[in-house]
Amino acid sequence: MKNDLEELFGSKERWRLIKLFVLNDDKQYTPRDIIKRNRMDGRKARGIIHQLVKAKFIKEKIKKGKKYYTVNKDFPFFGGLKQLVVKSNVYPQCASLGKIVNLGDIKLGLVTGMFLDNPSSKADLLIVGDHVSNAKMKHLLEDLEIELGREVNFSLMDIAEFKYRVNMFDKFILEFFEGPHEMVVNKVQNEIRQLKRVKKI
Repeated sequence: MKNDLEELFGSKERWRLIKLFVLNDDKQYTPRDIIKRNRMDGRKARGIIHQLVKAKFIKEKIKKGKKYYTVNKDFPFFGGLKQLVVKSNVYPQCASLGKIVNLGDIKLGLVTGMFLDNPSSKADLLIVGDHVSNAKMKHLLEDLEIELGREVNFSLMDIAEFKYRVNMFDKFILEFFEGPHEMVVNKVQNEIRQLKRVKKI
């Protein structure tokens, strides 16, 4: 089933390509890169690429006989699209994030970093829980990387380690809560209140 933005932009594939270029506005891709990252049918991907070039959303360059594509930052609606993409990177718009709760006994699922256009963050995703399934975690990351078009930098820890770090006011943990973030799962209200009381987060 398409989400609202996929409906608005015509297809899941078109929305994925828009997100890919907006979230990676300093990178250039070959058609093969685009197809591989988004796991798309080659013919469909090339058709959408052609349409995005025609709309002047992306630019085509040829180097040594090879085509490369990069986003056009001068596109009149680039800023607005970037805001829209960032808003779409949180749950429930980013559907894959809903799978966090099924990874195991999950106490906290938090997104920041590229999800919220916060490049200073050391990670994009923090998951705290016990009995986390490695196979489900692998599938979650694969799904997120398809949706976002890039690798997800994540941190996974059990609840005992998280509580220890909170008690030590660990800098790595504090940075997650001091910067822009969204919580997908939050069953650690006491620990977060503890951080807020001391650091005024």
